Amino acid sequence: MKIGEMASTTATNIETVRYYEKIGLLPPPARTGGNYRSYGPEHLARLSFIRRARDLGFSIEQVRALLDLSQRRGHDCATVDALATAHLVEVDRKIADLTALRRELGALIESCAGGTVADCRILEALAPNSSDMA
Repeated sequence: MKIGEMASTTATNIETVRYYEKIGLLPPPARTGGNYRSYGPEHLARLSFIRRARDLGFSIEQVRALLDLSQRRGHDCATVDALATAHLVEVDRKIADLTALRRELGALIESCAGGTVADCRILEALAPNSSDMA
């Protein structure tokens, strides 16, 4: 299949497919007589794996490690578990950060009593303190 078809099948941007090839996540495909990329089922499966891992928030380097580990079929999966667990810890940290951000933003909105922009508590909270600028 051509790059556009593979990209469409996996809901991946064509430029992203090319980037994954460039950085070695996807092996280079065969070329047709007209020099078009010609992808096989193994490319589609690998791109689907990459896409799913990226959708779950794994970094490029984590995806690279997972792909490498996926080729070691008889290997103990403790390394995969450790990688996924470390990622889950990071996801939980981000959720905690976003929860705190939501709480702070909610408090700012609650403090708004209406009125004019000159009296806006939200804009006041966003402005730097005069002591911060000294």
